[in-house]
Amino acid sequence: MDRELVARAQQGDESAFATLVTRIGDRLYAVAHHILRDTERADDAAQQAMVDIWRHLPGLKDPDRFAAWSYRIVVHAAYAEAKTYRVWSLSSTVAPLRSAITPDHAPRVADREQLDRGLSQLPIDLRAVVVLKHFAALSNAEIAEALEIPEGTVRSRLFHAIRLLRAELDADARPVARPVEP
Repeated sequence: MDRELVARAQQGDESAFATLVTRIGDRLYAVAHHILRDTERADDAAQQAMVDIWRHLPGLKDPDRFAAWSYRIVVHAAYAEAKTYRVWSLSSTVAPLRSAITPDHAPRVADREQLDRGLSQLPIDLRAVVVLKHFAALSNAEIAEALEIPEGTVRSRLFHAIRLLRAELDADARPVARPVEP
């Protein structure tokens, strides 16, 4: 991030803040979406994060830390959004539209769907670390700063998340045993 741009936004320059939002908005939304696994909830979390960033930006002591600081805010907004969400389901199911998937892309789509299912099974604190590491491409130190946790905790959460994700993917890949009829 441009240090001068952040400093101008800290002083209340709305055009500087709009430029910052243009630069980081998609990344913050993507982090919220990967954590929450829901478009509307990710929209709400990203929107709240932008409001919080604008509101608290004057208190940011080091403009060079803006990126990690903004990730921290969006992760906290995603956590808050996850806490307010109540699970419900429709009584009917809708089959996914497969006709748009070409045979060449089908294995990649299936792998992505399997990975999405596995990620959705992770507790939100583990999912946040995986998202920041593998989707936002942050280092362990940057994740620690963004989440305000020790770097060792980041490594531990990544270890446990990957272990749980592997177990979930292995279970998903196993064939279902059918009872033998006499």
